[in-house]
Amino acid sequence: MVVPSFGDCLALEHLDISSNEFSGDLARAINGCTKLNFLNASTNQFSGSIPTVPTGNLQFLYFGGNHFSGQIPLHLIEACPGLVELDLSSNNLTGFTPSSFAACTSLESFDISSNNFSGELPIDTLLKLTSLKSLDFSFNKLIGGLPNSLSKLTNLESLDLSSNNLSGSIPTGLCQDPSNNLKELFLQNNLFTGSIPASLSNCSHLTSLHLSFNYLTGTIPSSLGSLSKLRDLKLWLNQLHGDIPPEIMNIQTLETLILDFNELTGVIPSSISNCTKLNWISLSNNRLTGEIPASIGKLSSLAILKLSNNSFYGRIPPELGDCRSLIWLDLNTNFLNGTIPPELFKRSGNIAVNFFPGKRYVYLKNMKSEWCHGEGNLLEFAGIRSEQLDRISTRHPCNFTIVYGGHTQPTFNDNGSMIFLDLSYNMLSGSIPKEIGTMSYLYVLNLGHNNFSGNIPDELGSLDGLNILNLSNNKLEGQIPQSMTKLSLLTDIDMSNNDLTGTIPESGQFETFQASSFANNSGLCGIPLPPCGAGSGSSANSQHQKSHRRQAYLVGSVAMGLLLSLFCIFL
Repeated sequence: MVVPSFGDCLALEHLDISSNEFSGDLARAINGCTKLNFLNASTNQFSGSIPTVPTGNLQFLYFGGNHFSGQIPLHLIEACPGLVELDLSSNNLTGFTPSSFAACTSLESFDISSNNFSGELPIDTLLKLTSLKSLDFSFNKLIGGLPNSLSKLTNLESLDLSSNNLSGSIPTGLCQDPSNNLKELFLQNNLFTGSIPASLSNCSHLTSLHLSFNYLTGTIPSSLGSLSKLRDLKLWLNQLHGDIPPEIMNIQTLETLILDFNELTGVIPSSISNCTKLNWISLSNNRLTGEIPASIGKLSSLAILKLSNNSFYGRIPPELGDCRSLIWLDLNTNFLNGTIPPELFKRSGNIAVNFFPGKRYVYLKNMKSEWCHGEGNLLEFAGIRSEQLDRISTRHPCNFTIVYGGHTQPTFNDNGSMIFLDLSYNMLSGSIPKEIGTMSYLYVLNLGHNNFSGNIPDELGSLDGLNILNLSNNKLEGQIPQSMTKLSLLTDIDMSNNDLTGTIPESGQFETFQASSFANNSGLCGIPLPPCGAGSGSSANSQHQKSHRRQAYLVGSVAMGLLLSLFCIFL
């Protein structure tokens, strides 16, 4: 759709044509709009070089989300020093930031993210933009290091340099000027090395600190505990070691604590309950030990708790059932023992999730292997390039087969339940509590590789939303409940390596599963295993059933992909 000409627009001051399919000659269309103060042409189909626009009164210019290419043209400098906000993000721009941009002394927001800019950070130019409050150069190809002189931008509130190729150490003097106003520091997905500077505590206004997906070493500075306004602390996929500083638990504003894929040791401080606003705790793939603090049950906003692939021992605290927002619980691959406390499910049907809408995540579904435990990994994924996901495999023995992503959304309004429960690869025992059947929104249930015994409870047939069920490698006995044939969304099941007996149900989704799902249960029989009773059934009928099963399995696999996609978006 060609952008229309705005003709006689001499008096026009505000023009917003964003989020259309406009293309064509924008410069010609607005040539007569000489009094424009605000121009938003973002999220269209404009291409070629950035057009010449009337600049006499222009303060707000938004060209993001188009197909502009080439370098930033010098004619934009004519809008300075009056320009206050400039957005050139999500285009195909290249080259460097012109040094003449130093004339933009009124510029408060400068966004050139998601382009192909290269070279080093134009620090000399940026230091002259003394009014800057927000600087976003993320998702480019910038190289080099960060200088301490960035601290001179005392009005800067948000600095986003994520997903570049920046290297060296994080400057110790980043907030050395006591008048600094830095609230957001996003340096994730770069090549930074060295330790996290203890002096970051000087950034006293920080609300978000994201240093994930780097090569940082050393310990987490205890001084970060003085950041009394911090909401998000994200340090995952580095090489950090040592304890989780108990001082962090002094931050009563903390909402997300993401420390996966490091080499952290020690215990979870029991004082974590001081952080009453926590809604996402992710400590998986470390070397943490000790018992899971019962005090976590006091976190009424906690929606996601990931402690997998550590060395936690002891029981699963029944107090976790007091978390009125808990929808994701992943404790796989630890040394937990005892039984599953029925109290864990006491809030099923009453869960209300009012948490962090719009946060980016990725879910990696694991490829089953001897070393690959658990169903999959849910990871906070803001500001990280999807094409670099393979780096996770260098720190984790799991290859992942399918990747789903999206943004979190509030899910339930006082009627929800858990949607993900993975307790696999522990030393849990006793029977499977019938209370699990109250989790009507549960999509994934993995209790495999434990020591559970007794019968499979009939109540599992009430899990209407169940998509994946793994009860393998336990000591379960008795028959597979006929009630489970009602699980119409079940596409992946594993009941192998138990002591189950009787006939495998022959209706519903059970017609789609392969023999490996029921292997090594000496008392089980019926399709897809050998028939019950010697000589029963004809060979032709058996072949027909196998053919039907293969077709149904393919349909189930497609459904599984669709359902998991919905499941991830559903978060």
